[in-house]
Amino acid sequence: MTSLAARRDDPETLFAVPAIVADRRADGSIVLKSTMPLRECARCVGDWLEHWATQTPDRIFLGERASVDAPWTTVTYRQAVGQVRAAAAWILAQGLSAERPLVILADNGIDHALLTLAAQHVGVPSAAISPAYSLMSKDFDKLKSMITLLQPGAIYVSGTKPFAAALSAIQPLHSARIISGNAADADAILFRTIAATPETPAVERAFAAVTPDTIAKFLFTSGSTGTPKAVINTQRMLTSSQQAKAQTWAFLEAARDLVILDWLPWSHTFGANHNFNLVLRNGGTLYVDGGKPAPGLFATSLANLRSVMPTIYFNVPRGFDMLIAALRGDDELRRRFFGEVKFAFYAGAALPQNLWDGLEELSIKTSGRALPMVSAWGSTETSPLATDCHFQAKRSGNIGVPIPGTELKLVPSGDKLEVRVRGPNVTPGYWKAPELTAQTFDSDGFYLIGDAVTFADPARPELGLFFDGRVAEDFKLNSGTWVSVGTLRVAGISALAPLAQDIVVTGHGGDEVRFLVFPNIAACRAHAGLPESADVKDVIGHDKVRAVIAQGLAKLKAQSGNSSGHATRALLLAEPASVDGGEITDKGYINQRAVLTRRAGAVATLDDEASAEWIGCAG
Repeated sequence: MTSLAARRDDPETLFAVPAIVADRRADGSIVLKSTMPLRECARCVGDWLEHWATQTPDRIFLGERASVDAPWTTVTYRQAVGQVRAAAAWILAQGLSAERPLVILADNGIDHALLTLAAQHVGVPSAAISPAYSLMSKDFDKLKSMITLLQPGAIYVSGTKPFAAALSAIQPLHSARIISGNAADADAILFRTIAATPETPAVERAFAAVTPDTIAKFLFTSGSTGTPKAVINTQRMLTSSQQAKAQTWAFLEAARDLVILDWLPWSHTFGANHNFNLVLRNGGTLYVDGGKPAPGLFATSLANLRSVMPTIYFNVPRGFDMLIAALRGDDELRRRFFGEVKFAFYAGAALPQNLWDGLEELSIKTSGRALPMVSAWGSTETSPLATDCHFQAKRSGNIGVPIPGTELKLVPSGDKLEVRVRGPNVTPGYWKAPELTAQTFDSDGFYLIGDAVTFADPARPELGLFFDGRVAEDFKLNSGTWVSVGTLRVAGISALAPLAQDIVVTGHGGDEVRFLVFPNIAACRAHAGLPESADVKDVIGHDKVRAVIAQGLAKLKAQSGNSSGHATRALLLAEPASVDGGEITDKGYINQRAVLTRRAGAVATLDDEASAEWIGCAG
């Protein structure tokens, strides 16, 4: 049985073999590209839906459930295309367009998906805005700026009551119709009414007029400083990205058993353009996971995982941390997971090596094989795929190689290689921001993404690249030594595991590196032996917790060869990362610069020799 599983999930049968050429130029730059040409792409996302509605009309396309005790509500491809065409008729009748797009404030769900597809079907952009800006924000400033920029013609919420404060805050800024997914709402037009609109000939005409250059959606960047930017996503960007994925993930073309259980938000490119479109392009099934890797919510994800085992398991590093802990305590779930999942995929942030090792250890122990673990790299502006690690890397952090049709230009920048991207998957720019758009591309048309990379082996580019931090985040110590923030952050999380949930690296202009630590309060509380009712400040100030952090700093120092590779002090933060402050996204990613700006007082505490709050390196 083990040998069969190994053959089925062998990376050599799952993925195409990387073949990369490197053009080393006289100016020191290196252009990398795949020797595999990008094949013809679909005209638009709607062509995928129409195809599967004809080829596999009764296959489940989408599923969701209100709670872990409820049955799954599902929609087949046949049902989906009918509701999409009906909703598209309503959208056209309202005069929606790029200048009056559809805005969605709600979490992932079937209605959300069908409305998005309906707008895109007839050439109207959609814009999913993170629910955090509506449900967690206190001032709604970023939501207001987004609505002011977009001037939507319709706004969808899952229910008017939870979104009442946000809707009230933006009400003077638009003239949009409010759509609700809650059948009990009398103060909005109901989605079920829109989905029952009689289809008109105008729908087919508008669908036929969609081109690869038609704007499919606007996706917002995090907006850590100033107003969030609306990234234009064309149909070509979305279809070329998935075509490249199909060519690198070779099993997609042969298999018709693609099932994904996913929580990643559709307001971000990873959840929407990568995962959702992966299912739609390949005729798979997507079950919406109502949980997420957060205290009190991951239990829902686990219950859903016990109900629906996916073909590919997607998550962010925090999710893998929580999954590994759950698998260790559940023999049946562990056997099913490693027996049925083809491979695991992490993205958005590097997976700390301790999590990679933990998942590999559990996999070998359970099934006799190492579960393939792969990753990718890109941004909202690259829809999101720019590189793909379609091979089994030797360790965590390998972001792979350029996908077919996409070129990377590596430009020397100090002691780093700044990476730039060009291809059909790259945005034409930012909505209503021509000056910002012009600043975003170099003279050769490469997108300035702001990241740095390093080769796994400079002589063998096919072995992939490693993310080497944000060029703007790295800094020098007084010694002149550069601190690679991205690399050190990941190493720090591993060294302080499991008590550190995330780390912000500081020490700019000083002699030493220091850490601001967002603690895993549940893990800290358990380690200290404190009850659930214990105050956060008492938890992070407990001697047992402080001792583990001090030992972790010492461990990192022992592994490091110089002062830039470890921190001498750490400060545990009692206040969670702020959405309004731009410190965190709803995927759980921490913005280093925003945290350092907002928490200047905490940085000052780390620099205060007399303070008893910070924790020093043991020994």
